[in-house]
Amino acid sequence: MRNTRGLAALILTLLFSTSLFAEYLYQDDVVQKESFADAINPIGQELYEKTGVRLYLVMLRELENNESIASYALSIAKQQNEPTVVVAFTEMPKQVQIIASSPDLYKRFDRGHILSPNATLIGAVISSIMFARSFDDVKEEISNYGGVVLPILGERAKGKDLVGKYSVAMFGGYSETAEEIAASYDVTLEHAAGNSNQVGVDIVRYIFYGTILFAIFGYFRGRKRAKLREAAEKEESTNE
Repeated sequence: MRNTRGLAALILTLLFSTSLFAEYLYQDDVVQKESFADAINPIGQELYEKTGVRLYLVMLRELENNESIASYALSIAKQQNEPTVVVAFTEMPKQVQIIASSPDLYKRFDRGHILSPNATLIGAVISSIMFARSFDDVKEEISNYGGVVLPILGERAKGKDLVGKYSVAMFGGYSETAEEIAASYDVTLEHAAGNSNQVGVDIVRYIFYGTILFAIFGYFRGRKRAKLREAAEKEESTNE
């Protein structure tokens, strides 16, 4: 009888622990893979144990009634009784936001850095050349790089590759947010991506910006060829 009770208690304990451990992937209608949850939840659990901050990840197909992803994430954060940060993503329309339950929490992480559209300094320089309208815009673009979410979401993908792209981007954003929060408390997370994942992230970044550079090169090469063709046509018409 004692063994039966002990086994029942152990099962209940495991079930209860699993439910606690799995709550940091708060909602996922997009990836829906156990391996993704297994990557997210240990980071959230460790962050909470070491800092007392709950970090949730929400991934939705779409929102109803034209609700913004920011308001949806804020509603989740405000429901919690403890310091909470929500990293949220919607596929349609494609939006990403990081919302905290209180203003003080925003001092614990750099939202602009995490959600920067520029992954590297090279990307920031390219963006400043392409989009900046003033010198101040150039300075802002160049200083704003290191993004781990939007550059990957900007990659082209089809079919099953879309899910992979979403999972890589949001894992990077979630992990980076967790690490910055942890660093603000002077603690280190063993489960976060950190340097072990940095090589893979950098490869994706360089591929992304390499594609942009190739497109720019192709654009100018096309323009040069068009001008040469026009010049040749004019010369032929003149000779006639």
